[in-house]
Amino acid sequence: MHMKPILALPLLLFSLWAMCFSAERPNILIIFTDDQGYGDLACYGSKKNKTPRLDQLAKEGTRFTSFYTQTVCGPSRSALLTGRQPFRSKGWSMPAEEITFAELMRESGYQTACIGKWDVSNRKAIIPRMPNAQGFDYFFGALGANDGGTVKLHYNNKAAGSTKDMGGLTTLYTDKAIDFLKNKCDKEKPFVLYVAHTMMHTIIDASKRFRGKSEGGLYGDVVEEFDYETGRLLDVLDKEGLSKNTLVIYTSDNGPWNQDKYTKKKKGHPKGSIFWGDSGPLRNGKGSCYEGGYRLPCIVRWPGKVPAGRVSDAIFATIDFLPTFSNLCGFKTPDDRVIDGIDQADLLLGKSDKGREIFYFDRAGIRKDKWKYLKANAHFYGYAREDDRPLKEELYDLEADLGETTNLAEKHPEVVRELKKLLQTVENR
Repeated sequence: MHMKPILALPLLLFSLWAMCFSAERPNILIIFTDDQGYGDLACYGSKKNKTPRLDQLAKEGTRFTSFYTQTVCGPSRSALLTGRQPFRSKGWSMPAEEITFAELMRESGYQTACIGKWDVSNRKAIIPRMPNAQGFDYFFGALGANDGGTVKLHYNNKAAGSTKDMGGLTTLYTDKAIDFLKNKCDKEKPFVLYVAHTMMHTIIDASKRFRGKSEGGLYGDVVEEFDYETGRLLDVLDKEGLSKNTLVIYTSDNGPWNQDKYTKKKKGHPKGSIFWGDSGPLRNGKGSCYEGGYRLPCIVRWPGKVPAGRVSDAIFATIDFLPTFSNLCGFKTPDDRVIDGIDQADLLLGKSDKGREIFYFDRAGIRKDKWKYLKANAHFYGYAREDDRPLKEELYDLEADLGETTNLAEKHPEVVRELKKLLQTVENR
């Protein structure tokens, strides 16, 4: 059933209640990078890349070490926007009937802006599935990726030219975000600003200011530029008096293109350049059902609310943002569909150390506590099929074996049975 037309009245009533009784509704700033590895930031163990501003953000907030997105671009974005697993929200093909956190927040009195990569409307200008129709008052960015070295831009629902300057995109999107904060944002009303960067999606490039300056090759240049541009955005929050009541979230959509089958065939980069990231201690990267595809950096800051300097290994995921925002921002989640995310407000605010009990790897497997199970034919829509992977069920103890090197399925058949039942429960909801 199409729910959107009947949302208005109940949401309006709930919103009025929320605005009256919520003492402090935060602004939300989501900085969402593309194809960034778990080990790309200094505060996550990188020895090559210098990321002082993000390291400082981690000191001022909480750094999560078991944070999960999805393993590929579009599905990761639909999961973030809807709080639903990609097999429900359709990933790149997210239908107009899906309800995003932006729609719900706008109904509750928030200003809503999306800048950057959309990637849930099949990379086409399908008006009912574009940002303005999905809850965002303001949109500037691209409907898809930049694999061909060209990005077609849109301003709201209208085409706004194109660019082949991949090295200028990070600055461009940051400039647009800063313009929103300075000039388009009503300081008397809360806002949600979703900045979804194109970098480090291939074809990657850095601006002249950063190109050739890092120890991590071209990819490292882009990481360090991200650090700088994120710092610019945070500085504007300070100057505009917005930092104190803004929940800042920094994460990425999936792991890096770091497997030979991709790095060897991708074209369009300078000869000899390093254009893939680092999964750190994790196995594989983008598209993979192993941890390197799904587990990403996530740093959250809200001064005086989110504990500073904390490192949390609690299981947390992008699908949890919508119900968590519901609690913090005062809106009701849809009750006519499955919402896979859970309210993690207590975890964020330091009132609890416990995260989610399970995380489902789309059509591939499931994690419960320390145990991770993968189906024999685990894959994500054909991505990252390991040519040498035996078609056998896999079981890993992530506490003892974060790199997923030792398959314990035959040793612990009882755990395999339990996790297979849990997996079926998720898929049958």
